[in-house]
Amino acid sequence: MQRNSIRKDHQLTVRMLIIGLMLIMAYLALFGLLLISGMNPIFVFVIGIGMVLFQYFMSDKLVLKTTGAKPVTKEEQPKLHEIIERLSKIGGIPKPRTIAVMDTEAPNAFATGRSPKHATVAVTQGLLNKLNDEELEGVIGHELAHIKNRDMMVMTWASLIVVVAGFLMQMLFWMSLFGGFGGHRRQGNGGQTMAMMMVLYIGVIIIYFISQLLISTLSRYRELAADREGAIITGSPTNLASALKKISGQIAQIPEKDLRRVEHANAFFIIPALQGNTIASLMSSHPPTEMRVARLIEMQRQNWHLLR
Repeated sequence: MQRNSIRKDHQLTVRMLIIGLMLIMAYLALFGLLLISGMNPIFVFVIGIGMVLFQYFMSDKLVLKTTGAKPVTKEEQPKLHEIIERLSKIGGIPKPRTIAVMDTEAPNAFATGRSPKHATVAVTQGLLNKLNDEELEGVIGHELAHIKNRDMMVMTWASLIVVVAGFLMQMLFWMSLFGGFGGHRRQGNGGQTMAMMMVLYIGVIIIYFISQLLISTLSRYRELAADREGAIITGSPTNLASALKKISGQIAQIPEKDLRRVEHANAFFIIPALQGNTIASLMSSHPPTEMRVARLIEMQRQNWHLLR
C-alpha cells in the first residue's frame, strides 16, 4: 500500500493555521489588556504556565485514575497489544508506554501523553466486545494518529489562554467582592480605578469565551486530521467509518448514569460519551459523527486505487 502517496488535505491545514493565528491575536489582546490595566502580565502568565505544566505532565495519570482504566499486559490482552504494536510501527512511532482497559460497556477509546515516548492508549471493554478486528484497528489507528501528531501537546499549550483568562476571571470576581473595584476608595482616582477594573473584567470574559470557541474549533480540526492520519496508518478509511457509526449508535443506547462514570475523559474519547444540543455543539471538542464518516468514505472513494 502506498500510504505516503495519498495527497494531503491542504484545506484542513489552512483552517488550523487560521485558528492558530486567531489564538495568537487573542493572546496579544489579553496581554495588552493586562498592560493597560496596570496588572503584571508576566506574573499572571507564569501562574497560568504552572497550571498548564501540571496538566501537561500529569494528564495521563489523572485520566487513567478518573476513568478507572487499568493497564493490561500482553498476556492479558494479546490481540490489543498486537494491533497497537503493529500499527505503531506502520505509523513510525514507539509503541505506547501504557495500554489500558476501562471496565465499562460504553464503547470508546482515548489516547493521551505528552509525547510519543510517554503515551497511553486506553479502550473500554465495550469497544473490545462490540467491534470486529478491522473496526478495532480503525479506532486504534485514530488514537495513534493523535500521538503521532502530538495533539496532547498542541491542545494543552493552545489552552493556556483559557487557563489564564479563567484564573483572571476568578481573581477579579473575588476582588470585586472585597472592594477591589474601588469599594471603600471613593476619593481621588477611586472611580477611575473602578472603571478600569470593570473594563478589564468585561474584556477578560470576552477573550475567555472567544478563546473557548477557538480551542473547540481547533480540537474538531485535530480530530478530522487524526481520522485522516489514522485511516492512512491502517490503509482503510471505511474501517474507521464503520467503527464510528457503530460506536455512536451503541453510545445512544447506554444509560446516562453509566456514561457519567467516564465523563472526565469526554474530550479525549474518539466520540464524546456525553453530547450536547445544537448550541452546545459549538463548544464541542469533536465534529459531528456524520461529517467524519462522510469524509472517510470520500477519502476511500478518491484513493481506492492506493488503498487496495
